[in-house]
Amino acid sequence: MKRPKILVVGSFVMDQIATTSVFPREGQTVLGGEFSKAPGGKGANQAVQAARLGADVTLFGKLGKDSNAEDMLAVCREAGINVDHVARDPDTPSGCSVIILEQKPGEPTKNRIIVLSGTNLKITKEDVAFLKDTIGQYDLVMLQLEIPMEINELVAQYAYEKGVPVMLNPAPSAPLSDSFLSHLTYISPNEHEAADLTGIKIEHNGSDFNKEQAAAAAKALRDKGVKNVLITMGTAGAVLINDEGTYFSPTINEIKAVDPTAAGDSFVATFCTGISCGWAVKDTLDFANCVATLTVSEKGAMPSLPVLDKVIAFNKQHNFKTPDVSALKK
Repeated sequence: MKRPKILVVGSFVMDQIATTSVFPREGQTVLGGEFSKAPGGKGANQAVQAARLGADVTLFGKLGKDSNAEDMLAVCREAGINVDHVARDPDTPSGCSVIILEQKPGEPTKNRIIVLSGTNLKITKEDVAFLKDTIGQYDLVMLQLEIPMEINELVAQYAYEKGVPVMLNPAPSAPLSDSFLSHLTYISPNEHEAADLTGIKIEHNGSDFNKEQAAAAAKALRDKGVKNVLITMGTAGAVLINDEGTYFSPTINEIKAVDPTAAGDSFVATFCTGISCGWAVKDTLDFANCVATLTVSEKGAMPSLPVLDKVIAFNKQHNFKTPDVSALKK
């Protein structure tokens, strides 16, 4: 089994994080708790998580020529990611975000996020043209929606034409064309994004969810050509539906949630890494849930993404199964 080779095309975002005991109402000023900065962005987060698990990762995106750009590149390089193809724009600032975390004693942390896209929306078709001839070397391509839609559609088309599987994490939520959907192997909406895409609301309460609604939402997307629909539902876990069947993995509640930022990114990146290793779907989902659990136990996006050995130790401590990770240790 060879080490999986993954291409991530997506965003870089420097997160600026403030904590508070209560979200301010309109016109209200509140005193906060702590402030910090942490590299993030859905594309970069997913690339870093896959790399920290041991995948061979190449990341393409666009950055400015500012200190935030250098800080984000440094974290990616430290994770072992190939950033040789990252484009630069000297006239536009790198993407950043404002994250407010509401932290109340005895309650899960809640977040509100504003993303300022910057160079993420400056990616052009010319910037990604090189992928038309090189994308065939990868085992899987990961996309998200924090860069221009036309770029995602073009990269998905390149990958489809070369027979390379494509995962789209459709966040932030946006309408998707039928041609784009037909080029996807995997799509991973949460329940809200699934409702936006299909018009079907998936009701859930705690660990229970409406299986008929989930199946209907998945069918609507599969009818558009997506082979595998992976729906994440917070406390209700995650379900993947394809031609072979339905696979469910419950949420793990072994660790207190401190910051939900990047939990979805870590889950999707781990799923893609596991599938690229040839793991069974159920084992991959369960392992992805373990990684996401560790992610929410610490603050920040990239800083919270765990390395492989930490996940293995967590699984051993709690008697959870770890799939064959030999390919990730090469």
